[in-house]
Amino acid sequence: MPNAAIKAAAYSLNHTPELGLWYGNTPFVERETHPDSEFLKELPKYQQNYHEAASYAPNLTYIGAMEIEDFETRPQPWYKNLEPKEIRFGKYGEIMPEDESLAFIDICDVFDLIWLEKDFAAAAKEKIARHPLMREDIVARLEAGHDAAEIENEVKTAGALPLYFEGKVVGCARRGHEVDPNLTAYELLVNITCKASAVLSLLHLIQNSGMKPEDIDFVVECSEEAAGDMNQRGGGNFAKAIAEIAGCANASGCDVRGFCAGPVNAVLAGASMVAAGTRKNVAVIAGGAIPKLYMNARDHVKKELPALENCIGSFGILIVPDDGTLPVIRLDAIGKHTVGAGASPQTVTSVLTYEPLQKVGLTFADVDKFSPELHNPEITLPAGAGDVPTANFKMIAALAVMKKAIEKADMVKFTKEHGMTGFVHTQGHIPSGVPFMGHAADAINAGKMTRAMIIGKGSLFLGRLTNLADGASFLIEKPQPKQAEATVSKEEIRELILESLGELAASLKK
Repeated sequence: MPNAAIKAAAYSLNHTPELGLWYGNTPFVERETHPDSEFLKELPKYQQNYHEAASYAPNLTYIGAMEIEDFETRPQPWYKNLEPKEIRFGKYGEIMPEDESLAFIDICDVFDLIWLEKDFAAAAKEKIARHPLMREDIVARLEAGHDAAEIENEVKTAGALPLYFEGKVVGCARRGHEVDPNLTAYELLVNITCKASAVLSLLHLIQNSGMKPEDIDFVVECSEEAAGDMNQRGGGNFAKAIAEIAGCANASGCDVRGFCAGPVNAVLAGASMVAAGTRKNVAVIAGGAIPKLYMNARDHVKKELPALENCIGSFGILIVPDDGTLPVIRLDAIGKHTVGAGASPQTVTSVLTYEPLQKVGLTFADVDKFSPELHNPEITLPAGAGDVPTANFKMIAALAVMKKAIEKADMVKFTKEHGMTGFVHTQGHIPSGVPFMGHAADAINAGKMTRAMIIGKGSLFLGRLTNLADGASFLIEKPQPKQAEATVSKEEIRELILESLGELAASLKK
């Protein structure tokens, strides 16, 4: 079976604590229902500033400024043991500050929905113009801005939402319709921010691949947001909207949705298109989610811990034809959670790990690293959700014992050797396996790893349509060198033709 290959990966974060403070779902709902609550008063005291976020080991690991092996040696808690200096850019992407993030959201707005105050826009433009990836045509999209009075009036009279930086109103997000609940200022802010964060990772992906924007044939976007209006609430298309800003003039695109299983299904869709020859260069991308900012902050504040959910995460994976040199995505060893499989953790783990491995004659020990949900435990543990990656690795180890692939006494060793520490923000779909693809591809290219399994799992009950679980998985492997095809020179062809003609002439004489 033909496979597809991984050309490049990109992972970026937009540090947006004030977007989170005002529009993260937990504080947003609290402000609507209990505006004078103690939680809202205390939350600002526990925010990470940019220096802290850009010195925080899990964030640096996500953008590729720190190797996973190095990250796992760092003393915990990581928020108390920050790196000596902040790092903005890693080999995969960056941590963009909030003022530049707001400017970039304006850049990605094509319907005049984002207004920025004039002085703020001018200052932010100077910074954006110095960004190594921001072409002149991108910077030129940033509007000159509006007077503060205009912005204040839009908020007071037209349903706009104020945008803050350093505690001051520096702009607003406007609604797209007076009565459509899908085009409120909030919904559009969420969608434009998702789009902008994905554009940032797509720009890094293009740079990391060494290709031109015009080389991208197709974009698959796999966030958890939905774009539409009251007549079709999730029609899309984030993918083409993102490709447009990034300059991918020759690309088409579509959206793939599946909650936390969406990114893995999107990679499989992209890889299948490339392997079939339908598309050549496919970018799988995902923007992040404002509502997930400070999702667990109530528990963090209650325990007087930093509110760490302050970054919007995004990623990009570039999938190209298998040339025998790049790490491949195997399409003959796909894990899938079927309708009839059931939702028990053991069953889900079995169909996503054991069954695809068995299908191609591999065992658990043949996989160097498993990559399921990679949530940062410093975020999830205080909220009572446990250490999600460790729980998944223990489940895989237990299944390996059950299938007699390892001894029970080796479970702890197996978990340590074949698992990893979580380092990803709780941005819903973002942690589900795919953040390891860049690290895995680099390790395979360096000869440090042979094989990794990427696992995505989804909670479909969130849509109130079914109680079913969901999931998908695939293997990334060391490439198999292409066999050199036998070639025949023109001279050899000529001699063969002459020889055949001679034999034909001889037979006719007889």
